[in-house]
This record gives sequence, structure tokens and C-alpha cells, in this order.
Amino acid sequence: MTLDTTTLRVAFGFVALTLLVLFYFVSFRTSRSAYCGWWCAALALFLAGSAAYLLDGTSQQVWANPLGSTLLVTGACSVWAGTRVLRGLRFSRTLFAGAPAVTALAAVLDDPADNAWAGGGPFLALMALMVGLASRELWLVRPTSTELLRRELTFSPSVRALALMSGGFSVFYTLRTVVFLWVGPDGELFDRYFGSQVATLVTTVLLAAVSFGMTSLSYERETEELRTRATRDGLTGLLNRAEFMRQAGAEWRSRHHGGAHGSLILADLDHFKAVNDTYGHPAGDNALQTFASVCRGIVRSSDLVGRYGGEEFIIFLPDLPVERAELIVGRISARLRETATPNGMPFPTVSYGIAPASAASDLDDAIERADRALYEAKASGRDRVILSDGEGPVTG
Repeated sequence: MTLDTTTLRVAFGFVALTLLVLFYFVSFRTSRSAYCGWWCAALALFLAGSAAYLLDGTSQQVWANPLGSTLLVTGACSVWAGTRVLRGLRFSRTLFAGAPAVTALAAVLDDPADNAWAGGGPFLALMALMVGLASRELWLVRPTSTELLRRELTFSPSVRALALMSGGFSVFYTLRTVVFLWVGPDGELFDRYFGSQVATLVTTVLLAAVSFGMTSLSYERETEELRTRATRDGLTGLLNRAEFMRQAGAEWRSRHHGGAHGSLILADLDHFKAVNDTYGHPAGDNALQTFASVCRGIVRSSDLVGRYGGEEFIIFLPDLPVERAELIVGRISARLRETATPNGMPFPTVSYGIAPASAASDLDDAIERADRALYEAKASGRDRVILSDGEGPVTG
């Protein structure tokens, strides 16, 4: 038994409606993420476009078919916009509005009252283009610099699966376009392999698969967000104190088991209270964020940087002796002096205490010695580096 196009479109409508309701209440209502919102919009547009096509072959097709094509292309545009948002990028409003406008104009000018495929060429080509662009965006999804620092996101398998599925759909619509322009909508090749029945089945399967993938992606992002809140400082994006101690402790035990050495640094922004009192708390927050950003730009990816509390920061440099650590904090202070600040505020100087990390000590002991060295740096005039040996601080 062969299902007719109308039956398939009705089935597609029920699937789209079911997915829209489930995805809205299960994913979007809990996450409120922008890309989930765009996918909900896409599902609604696909549903409305399919409903408009049900009037094909009636006296209403003169407006229903152009409307259906326009809604479907707008849905594809929504998918693309959602993928741009997923990458943390803006999307072109001109392209978003232009693609549906071209679809509508092409259909209206192609005798839609008598031609069921009015504007078919531009419609198919734009569907292939927009879904292809969405596939490209998904394939290019990588953690942005902000996410790397604040969320530690990884390249999700769900994203790659979504990229492959949408890429396959784009290829299908590209072939539809080529065959449509080659043999026309009444050609046997087009009708058998790329006609409305086949396209409806393919789109139904795609919607179900993509909705499942989007749900998985939404869950992964929620999990990452919860992990971020538990391990990262909300203002600077650095490791919070508890997470720094956990990671540094594990690193300490791992490296020192083999006799490796390193350095531990405590840094404190000088006269920070005066910054808040004179220039306001936003300026103080900016100073903390700037210091964190400079540290991240100078230390190695294998080093650990955390906000220890207030205006105090902590850095663990595995395998680097205190002499190298002193050079690094010198580079940090030099970079800070070159940094522009809002409202002409002079950037606060920084005092540092550095302690060696060796197999003969543990993390808490190194922190205590670095703290004593930092105290001496503050007491002896600030804006300086004090090195600590294994017994007590000595001036570097």
C-alpha cells in the first residue's frame, strides 16, 4: 500500500506537533536556552508550512502553497539562527529575512493558482542552502575562549551527530533542486526519488532525530552549567578556591610522586579597597577580571590559576622552579601596566609571594610559605615579589 502525499503530510504534522510540545516542555522550559528556543520556532514553522500544503490542489492553493514554502524556508532559517547562537555568534538578519522573501516572491510570480510547484526552484535551493549553513555552523562548534575559561565545554558528540544529519538533509535538498531543474516536477526521476512523498518521509525522520539530538545537547549543556557553577568563580572565570585545591592536590601528588618540582604563587592586588571606594565596585570587578585574563594569557595551559578569595589569586606552576615563576609574575605585572583601564583609573599594583613545590612538602605547606612571603611583600612596601625557601621567606 502506497501512502498518498496528503496522508504523509498529516502524519508529518502530528509528529511535528508532538515534538514541539515535548521539546518545549522538556527542554526549553527547563533550560531557557536560545538555541532551544530557535528549534521550537523551527518546529512550529515546519508544522504551519505543512498545514498550508494540505490545501494544495484546492482553490486556496494560490496563497497556501506560497505560504507553505515561505514558512518552511523560514523554519530552515530558524535552524540556522539557532546554530549561530549555539556558537555564540550573531546571525545575519538580512539573510534571515531575505531567504523567505525571495521564496514568497518567486512563488507569487510563478502562477501559483495553476502551478502546484510555483517557485519550486528557489524554494528547494534555499532549503538546501539554509540547512547546509546550519550544518556548517554545527560542524564548526568549538568551545569559545570564554567557554574554555568559564565552562570547560568539550566538543559534544550530539553536536557532531546533528551536523551530520543536517548535512545529509542539505545534500538531499541539493539533489532535489538539481533534479527539479533538470527534469521538472513531473519527471519520473524527480517523482520517484525526490517528490513530496519521499521529502515528507525524510523530513519526518530528520525532525525526530534532530529533536532527540537537541534534547541530548540541552541536557549536556545544563550539566556543564551546573559543573561550571560548582567549580568556577563567577566573576573571573578562574577556578574557585575549592576546585583549585582539588586539582592542585591531585596534580601535586601525581607529579611529586616522580620527584618533579614546581612553584606556587599567591598574588594580591594592592590597595584594592581604595579602588572600590574611589572608582566604584564595577571598576574593582574590572580590575579582578583583567588580572585573571592577563594570567590566563601568560601561564601555560598545564598551569592552574584560581581566585583564592577577594582580591587574592593563586597559581600553581608544575615543573617550574621559583626563578622561572619570578619571571612569569614579572611578565604579568608588566602586562598589567600596559593595560587600559576605564575612567582613567590607574591599575592597582600587585604583590606576590612565591614558594617552591617539592617532594619534601605538601600543598598546604607550600601555600603557607607563599602566604608568609606575600605578607612580607605587602609589609615591605607592596608591588614586589618575595621568594620563600623551605624555611621562611627571603627577598628575591
